[in-house]
Amino acid sequence: MRNASVLLCLIAIFILGCGQDEPVTPQDLFAFNQPEHFPPPAYDLENDPITRAGVELGIKLFNDPRLSADRSVACSNCHAQAVAFADPQHRLSQGVNDATGTRNAPQITNLVFMSEFFWDGGVSHLDFVPINALESPVEMGNTLAEAVDFLQSDSDYPALFRAAFGTDTITSGLMLKAFSQFTNLLVSDRSKYDDVVLGRNNASFTADELAGKQLFDQHCSSCHTPPLFTSQGYANNGLDSTFTDEGRAAISGNPLDLGKFRIPSLRNVARTAPYMHDGRMATLPATLQHYNDGIIQSPTLAPELQSGIPLTPTEQEQIIDFLNTLTDWEFMSDERFN
Repeated sequence: MRNASVLLCLIAIFILGCGQDEPVTPQDLFAFNQPEHFPPPAYDLENDPITRAGVELGIKLFNDPRLSADRSVACSNCHAQAVAFADPQHRLSQGVNDATGTRNAPQITNLVFMSEFFWDGGVSHLDFVPINALESPVEMGNTLAEAVDFLQSDSDYPALFRAAFGTDTITSGLMLKAFSQFTNLLVSDRSKYDDVVLGRNNASFTADELAGKQLFDQHCSSCHTPPLFTSQGYANNGLDSTFTDEGRAAISGNPLDLGKFRIPSLRNVARTAPYMHDGRMATLPATLQHYNDGIIQSPTLAPELQSGIPLTPTEQEQIIDFLNTLTDWEFMSDERFN
């Protein structure tokens, strides 16, 4: 009788266990998960499927200063996870030999959903994004060929490339694909805003956050369009009347693009100061004040900004309250990325 009771207990445990979710395997942690409220990826993930070995190789490359000419600058110098992979220390990018760039390093989250990159949109495929930093004389100051030669001669990298791609012959193409596998996993979709939109975790906006959202929808969302909080377009937002940095016009050759820069995502914006393409705005209040009464007229100024965006101090504070709901703390502490 006792044996029969034990058998019944074991059967019950088995049945209950079958009703539970399957355990998460290590590989599952490195799978791409499409947020239900996001657009489909712009990147062809079938061409470079994300694997654990590929991501871990991409992370090692991302954090390796030896890829720079003087072995002092890694990608992570300008893209720190704690601030959504932006640069918390510098207004302008800092590179080899203490060189200073001309633009602020933007955050690199949710790039898998985007088809143009950098402040001027000068690159149209994610795989080619690292080349800009690797070969820029004011960033990493190296060449693709020299980077590949270093990787091939290193004691660790050939085995890592074999694990990720099945070969220990390292090429620039495989190196760039490893970078992309890591970058494609950098999806930020776990903010309070996302919880409210999807009805998760019993989340709700406070009165000020809701008021800020309504103001944002009225004044800001045509450029900073949810859910990515960017239209992925280009705009002259009234910073200057003459342009030493031509912005999009330097790529398009169109004078109508003079002074236009890529509209950045506002996800995690409370953590990604300073702001604007050249980092001239140190805080969110300063940024909103610019739109309130600091717009500078020029021929290519965005039509929506001809009269600025007049907001009372209270309204500005409410918009900032809403912007704070776009902070994804879980993303910025995700142990997969370090």
